Amino acid sequence: MLHVAVLFLDGGCASTALLPMEVFRSAGVLWNLLNNQAPDARFRVTTASAGGEPAVTDRLVSLTPACALETLERPDIVFVPAGGLPLETLMRTGYAIDAVMERNARVVPWLRRWAAQGSKIAGVCSGVALLAEAGLLEGKRATTHWALADIYRRRFPNVDWQPEYLITDAGDVFCGGGINSAADLSLYLVERFGSRDLALECAKALLIEMPRTWQVAFADMALRTSHNDESIRLAQDWLHRHYQRPVSVDAIAARVGMSPRNFVRRFKDATGQTPLSYIHCIRVALAKRLLEDGGQTVQEVGQTVGYEDQAFFRGLFKRHTGICPTEYRTRFGTLPITRPGDRPVSGGGPLKPVDARR
Repeated sequence: MLHVAVLFLDGGCASTALLPMEVFRSAGVLWNLLNNQAPDARFRVTTASAGGEPAVTDRLVSLTPACALETLERPDIVFVPAGGLPLETLMRTGYAIDAVMERNARVVPWLRRWAAQGSKIAGVCSGVALLAEAGLLEGKRATTHWALADIYRRRFPNVDWQPEYLITDAGDVFCGGGINSAADLSLYLVERFGSRDLALECAKALLIEMPRTWQVAFADMALRTSHNDESIRLAQDWLHRHYQRPVSVDAIAARVGMSPRNFVRRFKDATGQTPLSYIHCIRVALAKRLLEDGGQTVQEVGQTVGYEDQAFFRGLFKRHTGICPTEYRTRFGTLPITRPGDRPVSGGGPLKPVDARR
């Protein structure tokens, strides 16, 4: 089992520590028990705080950890919750980050130490500031709460802040945006260090959504973004934001000031793919998430991601995944939900969901 340490921060948001704890503890356990299968725990969870003292979160709740940072066995994954948004400080100075840092200064050297020993470090919302202060985000993409992005850019100018991303994955450091992203990031880590099926089962058992928004969909794709060609990075960012539009290599090349031929060559050198292949990968990744959510028909999914030709979409999806969209949704989609108007089964038993999405 992987050892996960969830930190308790003074002044932090309790839910962003407790929910990840439950997600990791449930992975491989709750779904199995609900389906009369033997539990197969995949993560061992420990909670810790500076000095082992109870962490006072919002003046109403204190969280007592299992141990102190100083005695914590080296974890495989460290989860840093939100450090809180003290409104009185934010209103007075506009720099809520200072209060977060002052209250939790002792956490920073420990994050640096664990990272140096190979631990993966994850943080959400204002807690991401502690990762940045430890120097773990230098030269890397990161995200945080949208309202804090400009403040963090000024404080940590060498971090590539991407607040439009809900989750960022830098290989050894992971960041989540707002408070609710604690669930998204936790499930993403379950998938990243477990499997897609394990994360899906965990989400279904806990009745929470799989990681949301398009940027998460790209995390399980072999899309190369760690390169030094800034012009190609700009083109990639544009494609990620406008994936539904018709793709014109000439137009994208013009946006970044290149000839089409030079653009295609540099794009392939940087990403390993042609621009057209790249946009197809983006669309298929998003289509997979939409099919898993189950709220749209296959035709609607194809149109949402930019394909009017349904036969082309189905064929492309099968080439990328090995199965057709309908089969993919059956295998990986969320559990059906009973809604008003669903037909009861014979004999007056419980309502039977009617799947009108095919």
